[in-house]
Amino acid sequence: MFDPLSLKYDAAGLIPAIAQDAGTGEVLMMAWMNADAVARTLETGRVTYWSRSRQAFWIKGESSGHVQALVEMRVDCDRDCLLLRVDQTGPACHTNRRSCFYRAVRDGAEVEIMAPLA
Repeated sequence: MFDPLSLKYDAAGLIPAIAQDAGTGEVLMMAWMNADAVARTLETGRVTYWSRSRQAFWIKGESSGHVQALVEMRVDCDRDCLLLRVDQTGPACHTNRRSCFYRAVRDGAEVEIMAPLA
């Protein structure tokens, strides 16, 4: 059986987690999880992160309705990063964009490549 404590966490007890749309492969966001957030996510199927600013669990979509339902959790080769394949309801980013990665550096300039959803 998988044990969340078998992962490699940083000095603060956190591991980076990248959320990817399970259908399209689009990278949606990156956030942090601790062992309890990993366990809660696996138990409930609702992606749960650890908010460093609030020092509290953050169930994605709990207040916005923009839920991430876990399809599959993958562990990288060093066991120090997670890939969460999710079904995303609505935008993933708090800026109301599909992805948090809505800026690109092109020809030395930072450009916005994705507008907020209506």
